[in-house]
Amino acid sequence: MSFILKRLITALITIFLVSILCFITFSVIRGDPASASGGISVSPEQLEELREEMGLNRNIVTRYLNWVSNFISGNPGKSFYFRGESISVLISQRLPVTVTLALLSLFFTIIISFSVSLLTVRREGGLTDNIVNFLTAAGLSTPGFFLGLLFIFIFGFGFKLFIPGGFINYNENFIGFIGCLIFPALAIAIPNSAILIKFLRGSLFQELQSDYVRTARNKGAGRLYIIRRHVLKNACLPAITILGMIIAEVFSGSIIIEQVFTIPGLGRLLITAIGSRDYPLIQSLMVYIAFLVIIANTLADIFIMIIDPRINQVRKIR
Repeated sequence: MSFILKRLITALITIFLVSILCFITFSVIRGDPASASGGISVSPEQLEELREEMGLNRNIVTRYLNWVSNFISGNPGKSFYFRGESISVLISQRLPVTVTLALLSLFFTIIISFSVSLLTVRREGGLTDNIVNFLTAAGLSTPGFFLGLLFIFIFGFGFKLFIPGGFINYNENFIGFIGCLIFPALAIAIPNSAILIKFLRGSLFQELQSDYVRTARNKGAGRLYIIRRHVLKNACLPAITILGMIIAEVFSGSIIIEQVFTIPGLGRLLITAIGSRDYPLIQSLMVYIAFLVIIANTLADIFIMIIDPRINQVRKIR
């Protein structure tokens, strides 16, 4: 219980530091959100009134404290670019899209990684193993946005399996909504799967050299039985840690992939907010995304400790 409490406290501190860093970063960079909001025809007097209304004339500490208090109360403010629309409404409309895309990407990542890794360890050094090694190296060196563009040209314009730029809202047709996210999710999942395959495959081969595996072989157990009953569980523990880090890659990759496939999620909203210097919206989005990533990594650590309590014992000894 003490370990879980410490991890939750660490997560809260990290989110707090992220909020400070985001606020300071977007406050000191060049540009004026009042000018961007008012347009080129705004007069100097109107510009000054707009800056006063937005609170940009106050010092940075006061502005940060006001923003944090409003954020904690569930009202992070109003958007500059979207003409005073509530930030909470903007995020709530797009959050299900990004979360669904992330979960679908993780699902594909886990399925591809575990299936391919188990396929290669059945026969080390064979043709399948060499092909997987080549494809894994290719996946590691290929960025997600490039895969997204390939999917659009090959499966969108070529085979016409989906409409490039088309999107179906989850409120209208949930099955169609999931269909729109399959290829974007694969574009995110394939490079991350290559990372997890490399790590999981190495972990599986390392476990296969353990003493308990040799004992099981001497008793007449087959290779597949040993992998399924003994090796896989032990090899998955380090992989869960890597999976926690991959979650961060999934959310960062979705920002670009949403632009490539024109998906109206948090990533595309963030790009729009950065381009228009919509400070309140940027800060809120960064904290929300950081919150999702940090909580996911925290849950991964807690899950590992629950599965293997020996890790907690090692921490106590240290």
